[in-house]
Amino acid sequence: MKMKQTAYSILELAIVTKGHTIKEVFENATILAQKAEKYGYKRFWFAEHHNMASVSSSAPSILIGHIAQATTKIRVGSGGIMLPNHSPLIVSEQFGTLGNLYPNRIDLGLGRAPGTDQETAHAIKSDFFKAAQSFPEEINKIEAYFSNENKNEKVRATVAEGVNVPLYILGSSTDSAHLAAKKGLPYAFASHFATAQLFNALDIYRNEFKPSKNIEKPYIIAGVNIFIADTEKEAQKMATSFIKMIVGLLTGKRKDYLEEPSEMSAELEEISQHPSVQQMIKYSFIGNKEKVKKQIKDFIGQTNIDELIAVTNVYESNDRLKSYKLFAEIMKELNENNKENYL
Repeated sequence: MKMKQTAYSILELAIVTKGHTIKEVFENATILAQKAEKYGYKRFWFAEHHNMASVSSSAPSILIGHIAQATTKIRVGSGGIMLPNHSPLIVSEQFGTLGNLYPNRIDLGLGRAPGTDQETAHAIKSDFFKAAQSFPEEINKIEAYFSNENKNEKVRATVAEGVNVPLYILGSSTDSAHLAAKKGLPYAFASHFATAQLFNALDIYRNEFKPSKNIEKPYIIAGVNIFIADTEKEAQKMATSFIKMIVGLLTGKRKDYLEEPSEMSAELEEISQHPSVQQMIKYSFIGNKEKVKKQIKDFIGQTNIDELIAVTNVYESNDRLKSYKLFAEIMKELNENNKENYL
């Protein structure tokens, strides 16, 4: 099967590792973004999470500005802003400001989940669940604030009017696939943790897609977890920190930091084989470059997506940088092969 060129990007959660400060986490994210720009990554997105000690991406718009300032061409954005937590007017003002500071480089990915637990969601916004039900209408407001036509309205986000900040709809189920298709917006699916609905969501989005002034045909981004090292054993060890994190999420025993890697013990191997864990890590590609290249090629062939957005939550910063470097090499090689097949 001939495959089109596939873009590749990074989703950053600013994970806090044991023994490191949050300031160091942000510094490492900056270094990663600068390397990613050099390696040919298309975009660098921050997720929004709250009340999670191990995740420090709780203020994406600030981090986006920081990374955009430290880079020159890579796109920087949100993966995503959890819109029910926020006023559409304030989001438009924030991202309109970013769009003016860093022209044609800022993305606004929008999701409807809280990015936290129910109690914290209520603390962020007392009517969160009502706001979540109004997600489509809230997106309409943001589109209006960014339009030049809004100049005649009583309520304006003047810094956003006419500014080029593309919108993306994020989803982890089929609900947002319907919405992204209806509005003719690009669609990003969180298959790096929500694996069950991936193919249903993609079918819905493609079948229901309506061309718009934003894009003429469907555009799909899919999340994957990537752990690449020189050897299979090294990659497996790197991934143990991630697997422990997943187990903590599923059991309600979350740590305040990402733990150090360890050898893949028999006990951890057994836990990792539990159906709930396997479901969450289904699209986690772990191994040496050759092995992961085959896994990625198969995934792209099965999904026919336009872009992969990679998540690599590992303990050692240098291991993460190397994994992302090898991932970029894989994507360049796959794209070059596809290009040659078209000739």
